[in-house]
Amino acid sequence: MKLYWLYLALGIVFEVLGTVCMKYAEGFTKLWPSVLVFVFYGLSLGLLVLVLEKMEVSIAYAVWAGAGTALIAAIGIVFFKEPVSAVKVVSILLIVAGIIGLELF
Repeated sequence: MKLYWLYLALGIVFEVLGTVCMKYAEGFTKLWPSVLVFVFYGLSLGLLVLVLEKMEVSIAYAVWAGAGTALIAAIGIVFFKEPVSAVKVVSILLIVAGIIGLELF
């Protein structure tokens, strides 16, 4: 596996952690979750910058944004008890399919 794929995966994890911390920051009224928003997003964007040295921006950003969106939607359903519907599940699956399609073709 190429190292930039590992960086991209870590960047996605940090982006998702940053988004989860946004939920806990409660409009930046909670100190540590608010600080972690910036830490995790900083790490995520820093890794994305490293990935862009070796990967096309159209692919890297689509994978980063799409995977982060799909993961945070799933986390919202599972951990934050957000409502789930067939349309929401199909939409998440279409995001994943789009990411795979971009990489394969």
